Amino acid sequence: MTTVNYISALPEPDALPPFPRRLSVIGSTGSIGCNALAVAAEHPDSFCVVALAGGRNIARLAVQAEQFRPDYLCVLNEALARELATLLPSNYRPQILTGPEGYETLASLDEADVVLSSVVGAAGLRPTLAAVRAGKIVALANKEALVLAGELIREACRETNAVVLPVDSEHNALFQAMAGHAGHGLRRIIITASGGPFRGRDAAFLEKVTPKQALAHPTWSMGAKISIDSATLMNKGLEVIEAHQLYGLSPKHIDVVVHPQSIVHSLVEYEDGSLLAHLGPADMRIPIAYCLCWPRRLPLQLEPLDLIKAGTLTFEEPDLTTFPCLRLAFEALDPRTGSQAARVALNAANEEAVSLFLGESIAFGAIPRLCEQAVNAIHAAADARLDLPAILDIDTETRHKVREWAATL
Repeated sequence: MTTVNYISALPEPDALPPFPRRLSVIGSTGSIGCNALAVAAEHPDSFCVVALAGGRNIARLAVQAEQFRPDYLCVLNEALARELATLLPSNYRPQILTGPEGYETLASLDEADVVLSSVVGAAGLRPTLAAVRAGKIVALANKEALVLAGELIREACRETNAVVLPVDSEHNALFQAMAGHAGHGLRRIIITASGGPFRGRDAAFLEKVTPKQALAHPTWSMGAKISIDSATLMNKGLEVIEAHQLYGLSPKHIDVVVHPQSIVHSLVEYEDGSLLAHLGPADMRIPIAYCLCWPRRLPLQLEPLDLIKAGTLTFEEPDLTTFPCLRLAFEALDPRTGSQAARVALNAANEEAVSLFLGESIAFGAIPRLCEQAVNAIHAAADARLDLPAILDIDTETRHKVREWAATL
């Protein structure tokens, strides 16, 4: 038996902000951000959008801004900010911020009750940490923030009473399956994986995979980076680390099973042998709405899950030989073989390798090899605690090394 030690305290419902809740969406132009705004548009009485932060897709951000009219916008740099201003209606003049500091500002606004952190990759760490340090309710879709700095975020939650709610479908499923159990009596959690587009293929096939093939996920509609991570099973590896940080569980209490139908989103096993599973359509609006409105549920205009049509549900062991990224994540999390520095290096190497693969500079099979090389280059004690500057230094250094190694492939 083990006990869950959740990353943040969960307040009583009457201590939560009233409706309409004021939203700051960090990463509004990505898949998660767009789905969140779809939920907000469907329920205008429940939400007021006060800030939108995009990246380079200023055309989409301009459309979102015109629809919701937030007081604050943010983009990557001044040039994009000037271009964005020209796309906005003449009678709408929000404050447009730029760069990492702008994202942090929008994540910690006094005017925001709930911050959706959905920037992809390590870039989401700083705004996530800013939101937590400001004591916000953080709907967290950026798993990398916990992979890199889960300890820092946990400490900040204790100091500010911030609330972290998991948007990832698997961790949201776990969160719901643990509700009402006060964190007691748990034996293990089981995270499900679709297996990606190359389930059952061998290593020789993977060496010839193209970006177009890897982006064709069989069940989920996601951004490019997460789609590649799903194809390598690195996404599941990062989710294992995320589960450790969210729920305070050791690796021995975290399992992964391949479930191609993507209907069971995760399971919790209790000490009496009960398995509580969360089932539902493969649609991210469900966990997003659950977090934005927690602990209420919103009616969503989705086609309900038809169990008869769904038919047989199957489960398989993950193939850690053909897809070693999941193994690397478990090793980086294990105190006998890994460290926080190793997890930072693993994430940075993966992000850089995925970018190189999408640019057709390396083969698909080189992604796990570069990740393993990066982790092996780290020599840090398992209990070494890193502050934010040290995390960013390792991240930058690892990316530089991966680019050097890739050039020799």
